[in-house]
Amino acid sequence: MTASTVFDSVLLRDLFATPEMRAVFSDQAYLEAVVRVEAALAQAQARVGIIPQDAADTIAACCDATRLDRERLGRDTATVGYPILPIVTQLAEECGDAGGYLHWGATTQDIMDTATILQCAKGLDLVAGALDELRDTLRRLALSHADTVTAGRTHLQHALPITFGYRIAVWVSSLDRHADRLRDARERALMVQLGGAAGTLASLGTGPQALRVRAELATELGLRDPDITWHVARDGLAEIVGILAAIGASLGKIGTDVALMCSTEFGELAEPFVKGRGASSTMPQKRNPISSEVMVAAAKLLRDKASAMLDAMMQDFERATGPWHVEWAVIPEAFLLLSSSLAHAVDAMAGPHIDTIRMRDNLDLTQGLILAEAVMMALAPHLGRQHAHELVYDACRVATETKRPLVDELLTRPEVVAALGDRGIRELADPMAYLGSARAMTHAVCRPSSAPVS
Repeated sequence: MTASTVFDSVLLRDLFATPEMRAVFSDQAYLEAVVRVEAALAQAQARVGIIPQDAADTIAACCDATRLDRERLGRDTATVGYPILPIVTQLAEECGDAGGYLHWGATTQDIMDTATILQCAKGLDLVAGALDELRDTLRRLALSHADTVTAGRTHLQHALPITFGYRIAVWVSSLDRHADRLRDARERALMVQLGGAAGTLASLGTGPQALRVRAELATELGLRDPDITWHVARDGLAEIVGILAAIGASLGKIGTDVALMCSTEFGELAEPFVKGRGASSTMPQKRNPISSEVMVAAAKLLRDKASAMLDAMMQDFERATGPWHVEWAVIPEAFLLLSSSLAHAVDAMAGPHIDTIRMRDNLDLTQGLILAEAVMMALAPHLGRQHAHELVYDACRVATETKRPLVDELLTRPEVVAALGDRGIRELADPMAYLGSARAMTHAVCRPSSAPVS
């Protein structure tokens, strides 16, 4: 079969997805999930007494996704418009007389939604594992550079001194919150689906047995039993994809920072060296930040997945006319994209080349202007904040125009010297003396839970 997207292209698929996540959302995995749901439904109904136990046992024994005729399924699905009826038809043939009890009282969407949720559960396991690995890697990196001074930048210009560890800890803090969101979303969104044709479970009777079947099915599959059918209440799946997109955006921010630091003009960082990786076909010197670039691209693509899921939430009455189909394309692709982004982030952060000398050199590029706020805040108690700001602002202007160190310009200003003294002015030129709480915050985010804040 000819590949037509980046997700199935032999050339590109490992850039945009991991093999493990592709396996979760493969045709084989989907068929196995559908078969598992049908068999579990039969067992749940047998326990409640709706179908004979021997029929349920036969269904469990005979339902095997590997026996399904894929080509026939493809043809029949194209005709029907949904895969469940073609699957159930083949499964029933395998089950003999017991096949008459297969899919009892269920509707296509019950099985498809529950199978999708099972895939999401496995996908979220992979996401959580990769996210934990990345967080651990970044914590170690942040702590090892908790005192590595570098230029803090706002609007791409030098602002104040920070530490490289602080910058990484900010990344970690957002990923930690995403880990909490993932955990909470699993509890809310991983729900079984069983409602029958219009969601009321009328096909299983009007007594308590219908709801007992749904509860038994949820237990059988390890999913939450919802209070009501969610055929057209798609907030759970939208939440899952939304969180995937948010994680992807945080990874995209990391990718953006890393790519900028890798640029020739910055030269503060390089992704781990792998022979040939990031090479140019014409420029032998190039070592492009490939992982960071994919992280940025994945973030942009994931944004559209979240948007599509929000659009697909607007469904008509008790069964959607079209929006449901959007999810079939969006959900797998969202998981694939995030798996790729996480894998690239782990690789990029596992062993980056960090040039601390270049960081310090860059910090000194403006000859002390990066410490203008430190001078202003030291002057403020003596002269008032606004007057101090005006004095330092003018000193910075002159220092920039004359290309001289800020300290030298400040030492020519009697009002500043009178307030701070020569020694005081020179002490303010030390970036390590104006890091605020950067170290404390870095350790608060990244230290082991039992370690004290330094």
